[in-house]
Amino acid sequence: MKKKGSKGVGPETIFRLVGFAFFAYLFFGFMLLPCLNTLTSIFTTKNAAGEIDPWAVVRFFFAGNMSKYVWNSLKLAVLLVITVNVVGVSIVLLTEYFDIKGAKILRLGYMTTLIYSGVALVTGYLFLYDRNGIITSALVNAFPGINPNWFSGFNAVLFTMTFACTSNHVLFLRNAIRGIDYNTVEAARNMGAKPFAVLWKVVFPTLIPTMFSLTVMTFITGLCAMSAPTLLGYDSINPEIVRLAGSSIADEAFPQARAALLSIILAMFTIVLLAVLSAYERKGHYLSVSKTKAKLQKQKISSPVGNILAHIYAYVLFIIYMTPVVMIVVFAFQTYGAIRMKRLDLSDWTLINFFGTQDYEYLTSRGTYKVRKGSISGLFSNEATLGGIKLSFIMSAIAALLACLIVVLACNYIFKNRNKKRGVIVEYCLLFPWLLPTILICYSYRTFFNSDTVWYVGNNNLYYADRVRLLIILAYTVVKLPFSIRMIKAAFYAIDEELEDAAKNLGASSVLTFLKVKLPIILPSVLAVFALNFNALFTEYDMSATFASSHGTTYAMIIQSMCEEEGLYGYNVNASGRRCASTVFIMLVSGLILYLVYGVGGRDLGERLELKEKRKKRRDKLLSHFHKDAAVKAAAE
Repeated sequence: MKKKGSKGVGPETIFRLVGFAFFAYLFFGFMLLPCLNTLTSIFTTKNAAGEIDPWAVVRFFFAGNMSKYVWNSLKLAVLLVITVNVVGVSIVLLTEYFDIKGAKILRLGYMTTLIYSGVALVTGYLFLYDRNGIITSALVNAFPGINPNWFSGFNAVLFTMTFACTSNHVLFLRNAIRGIDYNTVEAARNMGAKPFAVLWKVVFPTLIPTMFSLTVMTFITGLCAMSAPTLLGYDSINPEIVRLAGSSIADEAFPQARAALLSIILAMFTIVLLAVLSAYERKGHYLSVSKTKAKLQKQKISSPVGNILAHIYAYVLFIIYMTPVVMIVVFAFQTYGAIRMKRLDLSDWTLINFFGTQDYEYLTSRGTYKVRKGSISGLFSNEATLGGIKLSFIMSAIAALLACLIVVLACNYIFKNRNKKRGVIVEYCLLFPWLLPTILICYSYRTFFNSDTVWYVGNNNLYYADRVRLLIILAYTVVKLPFSIRMIKAAFYAIDEELEDAAKNLGASSVLTFLKVKLPIILPSVLAVFALNFNALFTEYDMSATFASSHGTTYAMIIQSMCEEEGLYGYNVNASGRRCASTVFIMLVSGLILYLVYGVGGRDLGERLELKEKRKKRRDKLLSHFHKDAAVKAAAE
C-alpha cells in the first residue's frame, strides 16, 4: 500500500524524464561532441611522412598567409564598431529624440534592413555600385577619372555592412531611448543645460548598457562576416573556412585542419567578448528617476544652422537606405536588356521576372542565330528558384518553430527550478552556442556527421544526399537557441505567480496551467521571436554555404549564383532581373511576417480579448440584421 504523501510515477514525471533525456541527447550530440571533434582534428594532422604532427597546422598558420585572414577580419570588426555605432545612434536620435520633420517616413527608410539582409542586401548594393552599377555608371560618365572598380574589397564591405548592421540599433536602442524618463531631461533643461549637454550627460549614460551590448554584437558580426566579403571580394575568415571545407589534401596541405583552426580562433574571440559582456552586465547600472515616469518628448534643435544640418544628414542617410530598395523594386519590372544596361525604360514594363517564360535568340561566335527555349524565366516559373524558395521556407519554418518550442519548455522548467542548480545548468546549455561562431558549429556538423560511424544518429551519414537538409535544420535550430532564450525568458518574468497559484488551487495540473495561463501571456513574445528567427533563416547564406550540397541548396545560395551563370551559352539570360524579383519577394514575405507578429500578434492578452469581443458583437449584429431581413421577407411572402 502506497504511503500517504508519497508521489507515484505519473504522466508528468514521465514527461519530465523524457524531456530531460532528450535535452541531454541534444546538448551532447549536437552541441558538444561535434565541436570537440573539430578541436581534436587540429592536433591529429598527419605530415608528409604520414605521422601525426600535433603542431603542423599551428606552424603553417605562422609561416603561411592564414594570419592575413584573421587580421582582415579584426580590422573589419573594429572599424565596423565605429561606423555602425555612429550611423545607428544617429538614426535613432533623429527619429526618436530630436524633432525632425518627416521622422515617421525617415524611420520607415531606416528600418528597411529588417525586411531584407544578407545576400539580398549585398546584391542590392552591387546593383547600384559595382563596375556596371547604376550610380557608378552615372559617376563615370560625369567624372571619367573615377575608378569604376571602386566598389570592391575592404571599402565596399565596410560601406555595405555599416548600413546593413544598424538593424539592432533600430530594434533595441530605439526602445532604450523611448524608455527614458522625460522628467530627468526636463530637470536638466530647467537648470540651464543646453540640449546637447543634456544629451551627453543625461541621455547617453542611460544608454551605456544597451550600447555596450550592441558594440559586442557588431564586433562579432564583423568578425564572422560571410555574405559581404564573399560577394565583394574581401579575404576574411569565414569565406576562407568555407573554401577550405570544400577542398581536399590533393589541392593543398591539410585544408580541413586549417579550417578547424580558423574556426577555433573565431570561437576564442567570441568567448572573450561574451565573457567581457557578462562581467560588465554583472556590475549593474542604475538610474534614479522620478516615481511618476513621464513619456519622452522630442527635443527641438535650437540652433538654426544645426537644425538644417541635422535635416540634411537625416535625409542623406534616408537616400542611402532607400535607393537600393527603390531601384531593386523598379528594375524587377524591367526587361533583361534594360537591366543589363542599367537604364530605365519607363515605356516597357514586364512581369517576366516574376511569372512566365520566354525564348531567347542570340548570335553565336560563328555568326549563326540560336534560340534557347524558356531561357528567360520568372521567379515563380524557374525550377531552381522555386525549389530554393520551397526548401528555405520549409527548413526555416521548422527550425524557427523547433527553437521556440524547445526554449518555451526549457524556460518553463527553468522558472520552476530557478533556485536550483539544474535550472541554471539547463539555461547555460541553451546559451552554449553563443560561445561559438556560427561557422564553427556548421563546419563541425559537416565533418562530424559526414560518416557512417556516428552512433549518436544510428550510424547514418547525415551529410549524404537528402539527409543534409535535416542537418541544416538542426544547425539552424541550435544557432537560434541562445537568442530565443534571451527573448522568451524575459517574457516569463511578466507572468504573475498568483495566477499560477490560483490555477493550482482550482485543481489544474501543471500542463493545463501552462497551456491555459502561461502560454497566452507569453504568446506575443514567442511569435515575435519566431518571426525574427524565420526572417533571418529564410535569407540565410553563411550556414548553407558551409554545408555546400546540391541537395541542400537554399534560396540565398541560388540568388548568389544567379549572376555567375547569367547569359552563359544563352541560358539564364534574365538572372539579374530574377534576382531583383527575388529581393522584392523576400521583402514582401519578411514585411508581412513582421506585421502579423508585431502589428497583430504583438497585442497583449487584454487587447486580444477586447478585439475578440468587438468581432463577436459585429458578427452578432450582422446576423441579427440577416435574420430580421429574412423574417420581413417571409412575412411579405
